[in-house]
Amino acid sequence: MADDYLVRIGKLIRDARQHRGWTQSQLADALGTSQSAVNRIERGNQNISLEMIARIGEALDSEIVSLGYAGPMHLRVVGGRRLSGAIDVKTSKNACVALLCATLLNKGRTVLRRVARIEEVYRLLEVLNSIGVRTRWINEGVDLEIVPPARLDMDAMDADAARRTRSIIMFLGPLLHRMDQFRLPYAGGCDLGTRTIEPHMIALRRFGLDITATEGIYHAKVEAGVSPDRPIVLTERGDTVTENALLAAARHDGVTVIRNASSNYMVQDLCFFLEALGVEVEGVGTTTLTVHGVPNIDVDVDYSPSEDPVEAMSLLAAAVVTESELTIRRVPIEFMEIELAVLEEMGLDHDRSAEYTADNGRTRLVDLTVRPSKLEAPIDKIHPMPFPGLNIDNVPFFAAIAATAQGQTLIHDWVYDNRAIYLTDLNRLGGRLQLLDPHRVLVEGPTRWRAAEMMCPPALRPAVVVLLAMMAAEGTSVLRNVYVINRGYEELAERLNSVGAQIEIFRDI
Repeated sequence: MADDYLVRIGKLIRDARQHRGWTQSQLADALGTSQSAVNRIERGNQNISLEMIARIGEALDSEIVSLGYAGPMHLRVVGGRRLSGAIDVKTSKNACVALLCATLLNKGRTVLRRVARIEEVYRLLEVLNSIGVRTRWINEGVDLEIVPPARLDMDAMDADAARRTRSIIMFLGPLLHRMDQFRLPYAGGCDLGTRTIEPHMIALRRFGLDITATEGIYHAKVEAGVSPDRPIVLTERGDTVTENALLAAARHDGVTVIRNASSNYMVQDLCFFLEALGVEVEGVGTTTLTVHGVPNIDVDVDYSPSEDPVEAMSLLAAAVVTESELTIRRVPIEFMEIELAVLEEMGLDHDRSAEYTADNGRTRLVDLTVRPSKLEAPIDKIHPMPFPGLNIDNVPFFAAIAATAQGQTLIHDWVYDNRAIYLTDLNRLGGRLQLLDPHRVLVEGPTRWRAAEMMCPPALRPAVVVLLAMMAAEGTSVLRNVYVINRGYEELAERLNSVGAQIEIFRDI
């Protein structure tokens, strides 16, 4: 191997180790080697075999190291097993990525508690590290410390990592206060003028931000002295749109009113974090937010994002489809009430504990115990609405739940083009789902699930729905290339195994 190739491999290994929160000694112990050997590998001073690279990838459970060498991660699922015991809900994926973007507002040290260890977070950390932000896992890899540089080096941005996360769009709000022009890669082929992008531009133009797009790059220029002279009315009540407007308003010298704002869980967590930075936000939990901006934010802040209601729904669905009794702890009940109301009408047998407060001091939590139930299809269709309606990301889980219920259920996923199509992958596992159009699917239950081998759908929530159906199917199923699941869930297979599932992680080597 050429020396520069060894250096590149060493850097990948070092970054993956740091993302996992391990020391060189811990990695050495896992590999049965010495700390000095790991040090030499990371510095590019040691010849390294393909077998050792694969072992390191397995030890760190890192696509960064293993993807090009040991192959993508797959899951082998032995289904038909009942779950039991209790499982905790992890912190919110969508809140964590918003808070990472928000740390760009602060000149001081930020500590985020119990950050979700997921690929989406890792991609953002790679981007932040590349532009000079210092990040490290602390407290045995549980918490994350973020320290910004005096000046961001935007020219050094890791464009590949940026293109692998749509969250990069939320850099626009903080960066417009830090520089008069900058460039950002954009992800997933999104172009200006599409539904997901133009609402951001409409809101941020009010702060002087002008953007043109050429060859996959946002070219941003900021006109000094421009500020909103009237309330900003968002043309879409989207979560990331609202967050971007909040991030822009946080350091605007004045009062900004944002109307038609999302009041969803990740937006509320961002508001609570901004308050910890000293930014007053009125109307949290409503569709009108009034932000009293602070032009210079330089504080050391410690914040705990709340739990993820979509993960809570995933775990609830796991219990339902496997006909199990399972206690799901730390459920953010405010963002699950509509889902539970629908499930109660379908016949779900469950109990919930008294409410208690999340570590952020604001979000209401409960422990939820789900028991085997004979479900009936709902009378009305299942469809999402902005909070406090049924959560957009929870809709796919109703496909698996409806497949266990008696009767026909119409699911109308009007928000995302084509996501309903991926739900028909359940037919490979014995489901009876009829696609009516790109947004509507008719589910016939009950289902006798059967094992199958298949590729993971390229959408996060439908991918997890397929995994849950495999857990219910008698026999052994294989779900291939599950990177998309790791984008949004921390060690999902291992945690499901802890309550009785039998899921093996493997790679083609």
